[in-house]
Amino acid sequence: METKTENCTCHDDCTCKSACQCTSDNKCSIECTCEEACNCDHTGCCETDTGMEESEPVDTDEEGSSPKSEKKKKGMFNKKDKTSEKVKELEAKIHALEEKALREKAELINFRRRKEEETSRRLKYANEDIVKELLPIIDNFERAIDMDDDNLEDEVSKFLAGFKMIYCNFNNILEKYGVTEIKAMNEVFDPTVHQAVMTEQREGVEAGMVIEVLQKGYQLKDKVIRPSMVKVSE
Repeated sequence: METKTENCTCHDDCTCKSACQCTSDNKCSIECTCEEACNCDHTGCCETDTGMEESEPVDTDEEGSSPKSEKKKKGMFNKKDKTSEKVKELEAKIHALEEKALREKAELINFRRRKEEETSRRLKYANEDIVKELLPIIDNFERAIDMDDDNLEDEVSKFLAGFKMIYCNFNNILEKYGVTEIKAMNEVFDPTVHQAVMTEQREGVEAGMVIEVLQKGYQLKDKVIRPSMVKVSE
């Protein structure tokens, strides 16, 4: 006869006392074997253990899925939603950083261009201050030369000959560095390069014409550093 290992529970009606010895906690102290000698009543003193555990019943919903499965699926969906939100958040940060980088790059380009233009302008007109200091000296030489007359043999003409040489050298140096005289005599009055200090009616001359230059004007390359002081016809 096949012998089965039992997980016994003691019962008053159990007749296999010798095989099943109960302890004070109402559990078997040893494993019992139920054979023909063990005559348990319908209440049962032994529960047969066939070596396989009975599976607990799993509650399922109407569609056949268990609560655990639903919970797992819900957790997966929540995880996907959180991941999607995180991705969107990171994409927004990347977009913001890209825009910031583009703005900073544009600002750097504009700053560099402004600095280059400023540097170029400073180099272009670097001699402006010294030219302004030299112009009064040129004016004095011209006033002295205007004192000369047509007689080149007199003492004044011989004395002024040296002035004329210095004056010519000054003019050559100024022209070398881009300083030129502004044309004014018999020109139409131009407020951008001429400064009218007097007006006069003159027959045969149209109004708005320069009829006399009181002080020469000069420009350094394309910049006016001193306008011409002129008399204009009415």
